[in-house]
Amino acid sequence: MVIGETMLEGLFGNITVEKILFTLYVYGEGYPLGMAKTFGAPVNMFQQQLRRLENAGVVVSRLVGRVRIYTFNPRYPFLEELKALLARAYEFLPEKEKSVYYKKRTRPRRAGKPL
Repeated sequence: MVIGETMLEGLFGNITVEKILFTLYVYGEGYPLGMAKTFGAPVNMFQQQLRRLENAGVVVSRLVGRVRIYTFNPRYPFLEELKALLARAYEFLPEKEKSVYYKKRTRPRRAGKPL
């Protein structure tokens, strides 16, 4: 692997797609603004790539209130192979990157619980 190059960017042709796929692999679902805030990137980059992935049948979306939530398409013919590839690539991500981007709290703290 070339220094500075990400793990799957060469395969997918886009760093944003790699981030989206890892996010969906780790959390099971995601939304463009949340991903953009996590990675400190413009939301339109994530919206554009999620639309592309949805048009290709890799992901599906649903509206929850006014938020469009994306998940892997269970009918995508190569879903198991894609998840296996992501699982293997995730093993090689540096722990620092995992802890910064893929280990965030996804639910609210219990009311009254001390910080």
